[in-house]
Amino acid sequence: MTKLLNTLKKNKVISWILGFQLFRLLLLPFMGLMPQDAYYYLYGQNLSLSYFDHPGMIGYLLRIFTSILGDTVFVIKLTDFVITSLTIFSFYKLASYFLSKQKLQRVILLLISTIFVSILSFNSTPDVPLLLFWTLSLICLYKAIFEEKKWYWIFAGIAMGLAFNSKYTALLLQIGLFLFVIFSNKYRKLLISPWFWTAIVISALVTTPVWYWNYQNDFASFVFQSSQRTSSISEFKISPTKFLGAVGHQMLLLLPVLFIILITLTYKYVKRVVLKFKFPNAKTLFLCAFFIPTFLGFFSLTPIYWVKLNWMMPSYITGIILAAMFINSKLIKTQLIFSIVFHLLISLQILFYLVPIKSDDTWVGWEELSKKTIELQKEYPNTFVFSNDNYKTTACLNFFMDQKIYAQNIIGLPALHFDYLRDDLSMLKSKNALFIDSDKRFKNKDKKGNYRPELDKYFKNITELQPLIIKINNKEVRKFWVFYCTDYQPKK
Repeated sequence: MTKLLNTLKKNKVISWILGFQLFRLLLLPFMGLMPQDAYYYLYGQNLSLSYFDHPGMIGYLLRIFTSILGDTVFVIKLTDFVITSLTIFSFYKLASYFLSKQKLQRVILLLISTIFVSILSFNSTPDVPLLLFWTLSLICLYKAIFEEKKWYWIFAGIAMGLAFNSKYTALLLQIGLFLFVIFSNKYRKLLISPWFWTAIVISALVTTPVWYWNYQNDFASFVFQSSQRTSSISEFKISPTKFLGAVGHQMLLLLPVLFIILITLTYKYVKRVVLKFKFPNAKTLFLCAFFIPTFLGFFSLTPIYWVKLNWMMPSYITGIILAAMFINSKLIKTQLIFSIVFHLLISLQILFYLVPIKSDDTWVGWEELSKKTIELQKEYPNTFVFSNDNYKTTACLNFFMDQKIYAQNIIGLPALHFDYLRDDLSMLKSKNALFIDSDKRFKNKDKKGNYRPELDKYFKNITELQPLIIKINNKEVRKFWVFYCTDYQPKK
């Protein structure tokens, strides 16, 4: 123990890494279930080649961990923490190919201090495995290109395919690879290399399950991910609010110092290429190819489209390595101060829930709701339960309750992957139901006073019951409207 403490004193970077990771690990038991956790856990409990919203990698990982360690909220969070820790280690390995020892210490401090690493450690999303396989892909590509180790082209193909099987934005890996090769004088010859094309083919073969599932289901996932967004972008309505919101989100995820550096670097390299048609050296170009197209590409959409805060995350991997080439010790210290302050605020929110969150995207109240729903079913026996908020309430109640909870496909509305669970709704014919409806803007304990008109098409009578009020630390923080619906008649 004494030897370990002496080592930590000598190497402050290791101390910082262990400190941040220990902080995150200690917070895990206090984190409640997020709707995303529950939804992707549902993926794992209903194994499929792919899924409606995303490919299934996060679901498969949750299935493995919960099968071994148990179906608990802590194990779900532990899955995210372990996978993200592997990403941190892989990032360190990747960065070591580009940076000196001193700058390598800086880059790992930049990464572990960010809020986005904490989010990935606490919340199950497709980005958790995406970031790991994205980083592994870059390691393999580096080995294949700069060290000319042929077998790493095969490993790169596998890693890129697994990244795509995590999230569709992994396609930007192949795009980044082509951009690097095309604009690199030295490595442009790779375009006629059989090893290069072997990697591309293997990456495509690894994604076969996703394509086959889409083929079986009329390409539903690809259509869902593209059509609505393409339609919104094509409207081309400038919105300063969307742009400022994106800036705020990215500044929170990266913290102000790192965010400003990445913006500055993007401007610097793009200006150099556009005005002077001057490209950086091969290794820097490699980093830029997997940073700028993703970072700038999504950022350019923010004035006309609401870009989700996690879409740019893959670009951070090489972007942070670029930032470490220029950042000084003073800015590192400023970044760490911001990080400590923000993480302390996050911990206070997790532990004491000081600020109510007016959204269903929260970790509080779901288990309490399930208990209240079970008690309510004792008053209204032989009822099934359903909700209508895409997936959040349904997924969370499915996790906590030992019964099937249904989504809005009960009343004929699209219900994401719930539509593909092959539930035979005719089995519910003539049964009564409890409809749970979240009041996101909880202001009072009153009844809603009206109900969704689509319920009339499927039920004989609808009666509003007293709302379910959820308390946390003796404070009323969430509210759910409840409707008792009789004689369900599914449509053919």
